[in-house]
Formats: sequence, C-alpha cells, structure tokens
Amino acid sequence: MLKTGRTCVSGGASQPGLDWRQAGEEAAALRCAPVPREMAPGAPTLLLLLLLLLSLSSVLPCAASCPAACRCYSATVECGALQLHVIPPGIPPGTQTLFLQDNCIAHLEPGVLTPLASLRHLYLHNNSLHALEPGAFRAQSRLLELALTSNGLRGLRVGAFAGLAQLRVLYLAGNQLVQLLDFTFLHLQRLQELHLQENSIELLEDQALAGLSSLALLDLSRNQLGTISREALQPLASLQVLRLTENPWRCDCALHWLGAWIKEGGQRLLSSRDRKIMCAEPPRLALQSLLDVSGSSLICIPPSVHVEPLEVTANLGEDLRVACQASGYPQPLVTWRKVAQPREGPPPAPAQPEGGVPVPGGSGASDTGSGMLFLTNITLAHAGKYECEASNAGGAARVPFQLLVNLSRQQQLAPAPPPAAGPISHEPLPEAGSMAFRALGLAMQTVIAAAIALLALTALLLATMICRRRRRRKKVPGPPGEGALFVNDYSEGPYTFAQLEELRDERGHEMFVIDRSKPLFAESPAETTESTEPGPAQGLPLQPPAAYEIHC
Repeated sequence: MLKTGRTCVSGGASQPGLDWRQAGEEAAALRCAPVPREMAPGAPTLLLLLLLLLSLSSVLPCAASCPAACRCYSATVECGALQLHVIPPGIPPGTQTLFLQDNCIAHLEPGVLTPLASLRHLYLHNNSLHALEPGAFRAQSRLLELALTSNGLRGLRVGAFAGLAQLRVLYLAGNQLVQLLDFTFLHLQRLQELHLQENSIELLEDQALAGLSSLALLDLSRNQLGTISREALQPLASLQVLRLTENPWRCDCALHWLGAWIKEGGQRLLSSRDRKIMCAEPPRLALQSLLDVSGSSLICIPPSVHVEPLEVTANLGEDLRVACQASGYPQPLVTWRKVAQPREGPPPAPAQPEGGVPVPGGSGASDTGSGMLFLTNITLAHAGKYECEASNAGGAARVPFQLLVNLSRQQQLAPAPPPAAGPISHEPLPEAGSMAFRALGLAMQTVIAAAIALLALTALLLATMICRRRRRRKKVPGPPGEGALFVNDYSEGPYTFAQLEELRDERGHEMFVIDRSKPLFAESPAETTESTEPGPAQGLPLQPPAAYEIHC
C-alpha cells in the first residue's frame, strides 16, 4: 500500500461529493413534483426514470445520514484526506468499509467504534496514532482487514487487538515500534498476514507471536533485529512466507540455529531475495551472508563480571551508586537484584525473581554493558546482600555485593559515664564501626545502640543528683552548732541539719538559713560599751538590734 502525503491543519475542508447530494436533491424534487394531466411525447420515458429513482432511494442510504464532507455509497463510507482529528459522527451503523486514511487522527476514543459492529475493512493508515488502548476494537468481531500503516505507534499493549477474532490481514508497517512483547497478538488466531516492516524493532520476545497458528505471511524486514530465537517462530505452524532482510544481524552462536534451519528446509519460506541475510557483526563477518558462514565461526564469549568494591558501608540517608562492569560477546545483559535472606515462615511467592527480591529504593531494571545500582536515601532496609548478573547467549556470570548501613551518630556515639556514676555495668560493648559490630545482625546492632544511649542517660542523671546533694551538704565555716540558725517557713524553731533534711523530705518546703557570722549592720563601739555597763534604771542587759544575712 503506497503512502500518500497529508497536511494536518485546522480550518474548513472541501466537500467532495456535493454534486452527488445535489443530484439526490434534484431526484427528490423530481419525485415530489406533480405529474401534469397532459403528458408530452416523452412522458413515458420520464415516468420510468422517476420510478427507477424511487426504487433506488429505498436501497441507497439517505444523504442526510452521511457525515459532512464524506462520501457514502452502498455500505462504504469514504472520509479520507479531510484533515480530520477524530472519527466523524454520523457514520451509518451498517457500514462495512470505512476509509479514514490521510487524516490527523491521534487517538481512538473509547467506544467510538462500538456502533460500527458491521465493519469488514477499516483503513486508518497515514494518521497520527501513537498508542492503541486495550479493547479499542472489541466491537469489531467481523473485521477482516485493519490498516494502521505509517502512524506513530511506539508500542503495542497486550489486549490492543482483543475482539478481532475474524481478522485476516493486519498492516503495522512504517511505525516506530521498538519491541514486541509476549502475547501481543494472542487474540488473532485467524490472522493470515502480519506486516511489520519498516519499524525499529530490536527485540522480539519468545512469546510475542504466540497464538498466530494461522499466519501465512510474516514480514520483519527493514527493522533493527540483531537476533531472533527459535522459540519466537515455533507458534507459526502455517507460515509460508518469511521476510527477514535488511536487519543488522549479529552472527554469533545465538543465530546458529537460523542458518541451519534455512539450509535444512526453511528455504521454502524465503524468496531468492529474502535468503540474503547479511551479517553486520562481528566485524570479521560483516557483509557476509549468514548462509555462507560456517557454523564454527558463529561463536559467543561468555560474560565476565567485575564489581569494585565488593563491600560498602553507608550511613543512613546517603545515596549510593555501585557499578557492575560486564564484558563478553554479544554484549551481556546486566541485572541487579537483592538476595532474599532466609527467614522462618512460608516460602516467598513464586512471582518474585529467582534467587532475589526487588531492590528497595533502587533500580532493579536491566542495563547492557555496565549496570549501575542506584540507592537513594539509604535506610536499614537497604542493608544486605546483592547480586549482579550478566548473561548473553554464551552463558551467565554472577558477583555478590554486600551493603552495610551505619546508624546515625546520635545513636552510635554516646558520652561515656563518669567514674562516680554508680553501679553501672562496665562490660565492653563492640563499637559501631568495628568489624565485630558489623558482623552482628541489624536487630542486635539496634539493641546495642539503644542500650548505650540508655546507660549514658542514666549516668547523666546520677551525676546531676550527686552534685546537687553535695552542694546542699556543704556547711558554713565556724564551730559546729554556732553562728547558724536553721528555720523553716513555719518558724518552728531551730533544728539540727539532719532534722531539717528529714523535714524537707517529708514536707517538701524550702529551708532558710540565718548566718550570724555575717551581720548586715556592724555594731559601733559606743553602743557596745553602753550596753555592757548597767545603769540604775536597767534590769537585764539588752541585746543590741542586729540584722543578719539569710540564705535560701
């Protein structure tokens, strides 16, 4: 099918088919015109023409049911090259052939094709479709031919062709497909022709063509295929024509089966032109035909893997990047995975990757050549054993990697208790950065860090209490029992120091200490002399007034 140009601009469009509608209106006018009583000589002929138009009007679809600017005749609707952005409304439900090529349709709205259950042929080539929603053609159970050539399709989801149980021909050439996933065409059990040429297909998974048991023609020419597996072509039990030319084939041990298969009996599927499967790699075999290369020259180099260092200690919250260098031919596929730790309980679900679990917070995707493990905002859950695996057609190689996670500084570094801290155990504990500490499990590391923090807090509290008690027990200089008077806030008289302590412990009141050794107002000598000599009017000697310093 030839690709025709189109221009997707907004604005009005020409209306081809206007003459056809005008002819219909004229026919309707003639049909409704009164017949004169006196007929002209050619009246019988005119009458027969009117009767013929009346009979055709009951067969042809009414002009009013045809979408604007489209042409409708019999069970066919032509809406090509009209700058349409959506499928036009008003298409008769009984339409069997619909032409929508050379437009600007970028999306098939859900359910837009549901009323068109009678479609047999649908032509959507040369549009702007980028994706097909699963079930977009679910109502087209009678469709025989679907043309999606020269759109912008980048991928095909599983279920995109669900409902097309009667489809015979599928055109997907000239798109931007890069890979075909498993079971993409599973619902097309009666498909006979599949056109995939002129795409960018690099990967054809082993079950991508599963279900195509009736396929007679498969065109994979002019793509980017470097290899293809025997399992990918096994479902094609009815294949008669296979086109694989103009691909950059990598002639190694993985393609050895294809050359042997063609020589044994596959030549019947290839024309003289299709047999020219040219090697692009390795350089020593470039531009040679696969059929001319001996089997001993199709070799593979098993992969080798290198990770440096094999063990890394990271702090909480840090980011980590670990490179896994792989070499071999063909270029190995590199995959990182976290190895599951053995635990008591039920076995892991079978859906998990073999020998590992997805990397938490990191990248578990595959890469070619050198795989990079990315871990962001590291937590304790990231700690453990990882594995870098490189595989190609020659075999597989694995290298283990160990990630250790340090706790935060507040948890791993605690102040040492003072010597007089009390009866605290001095049993040595392993440091957080030592090898003994690293060898412990994550749970034990957490328990040790918590114990260190608790001991430090207890020691700090004990030291504070001892210091406060020593300050309170400090006595004022002077003879014992003289120069100081201890009173409470109830003024209950003098107490000894032990009694005041007991009173404070029981009642919780503040103690006031009167220090007689520090008077606030000094006594003058005159007053002292006068007070010592008793006069005639004096009875008992009076103590001179004095003020003393009171300490709380």
